This record gives sequence, structure tokens and C-alpha cells, in this order.
Amino acid sequence: MITHLRSDLSFPSVAQALHSPNGLLAAGGDLSSARLLEAYRHGIFPWFSTGEPILWWSPDPRMVLYPDEFRISHSLRKTLRNGSFELRTDTIFEQVMRACAEPREGQNGTWIHEEMIAAYCELHRMGHAHSVEVWMDGELVGGLYGIAIGRMFYGESMFSRRTDASKFALAHLAAQLERWDFGMIDCQMNTPHLASLGAREIPRSEFVSRLQTLASLPGIPSPWRFECLFE
Repeated sequence: MITHLRSDLSFPSVAQALHSPNGLLAAGGDLSSARLLEAYRHGIFPWFSTGEPILWWSPDPRMVLYPDEFRISHSLRKTLRNGSFELRTDTIFEQVMRACAEPREGQNGTWIHEEMIAAYCELHRMGHAHSVEVWMDGELVGGLYGIAIGRMFYGESMFSRRTDASKFALAHLAAQLERWDFGMIDCQMNTPHLASLGAREIPRSEFVSRLQTLASLPGIPSPWRFECLFE
């Protein structure tokens, strides 16, 4: 049985999450900024489709990327240095979310629907949600978005319209977060793509313990501006 949330912002312990489906913890509540931030501070995130109740998850194990472990392939290193892409941050957050929501081959629908977009745009206005954008010849060709609390970053989604565009965004994010002493990037669920970039699984208990320390540290003021770390 999962918990059905009420009007207060409290969540059950993540130890109560189901094993199957992995990490399902609670249902209901809302996507208010206060509830979302409370969820992220405890290692919980929303994931649901249109027409479903809001579902809250905390899988075990948890996929994370330590910024200093990001794996740069030879081809990506060339892309980082050849000057074909331009990097921007926090300039068109909503457009990045909508690009991430576009249909993808082999997927039926998206969990990034209008209710989610409105909620995360409000977190962006509050300085907690950030976009990393990749431009080419004046066109948005890739990027990612996520949530920052203290020195903890929670990756949400990324997209690519050109080869290596999303990897370009993630490489710059990892390098800048390492420079800013961020300890982890939450990747939520294990995928071969993330594993190829250096992400790995850790026990949920370890993840929650580390994020609580990182989330209590002073954050980086918004809007974010990255240094040029691959010239």
C-alpha cells in the first residue's frame, strides 16, 4: 500500500517505498513549489502521466553522477572544443522543458505535461530550477533542466536535435558543478546512456544521507552563468 497525501506537506519515509514498481512511495497532493522542494530535499520526485493522480517516487538503488566522474569520450572532447555549439544558461527555461517533452522514437506520450511545466517554471522564477541550453546558428539544438537546492542538483530531462548536443550540455553542467563544489547530480533511474557518461547506482540510504548534507549548504544565486571550462 502507498500513502495518499493530504493537505500538509509531509511525506512518508522513503524506506516505505514499494519494491515493485521500484520506488513508488505516495500518491496525491499537489505540485506546489513548497511541496516539490520538500520532496526533493528528501530524495523524492513526481512522475506521472496525464490523467493519473500525482505519483511520488524514491527508487532504490539511485542513479547518480558525481561531477568529477563525468566521462568525456574522444568524439565529445572534439565537439567541446570545435566551437560549433554555443552554451547559454537560464535564458529560455520553459522552451527547454517543452523541447524535452517532444515525442521521442519508441516512447508513447510524455510525463512532462502542462501541469509539470507550470510547476517547474515557478521553481525557475524562484531560482531553484535551471536550464542549460545548446545553440547552433541561432537555433536551440539541445539542453537539459533540473532543480538545485544548496549544492545538490537534481537532473530532470534532456534533449538533443544535433549529435552530442545534450552531452555537450551535461559536460558543461558537470564541470561547472564541480567548480561550485556540488556533490552529486541525481539521475533518478538507471539507463545505459547515463551509465556510458559515468553515472552509477548507489543505495538509496547513501543517496538520501548525502543529499541532506549537500542541500543544507548555501546555493548559487540565479540566474546561473557558467565559466568557459573547455577552451
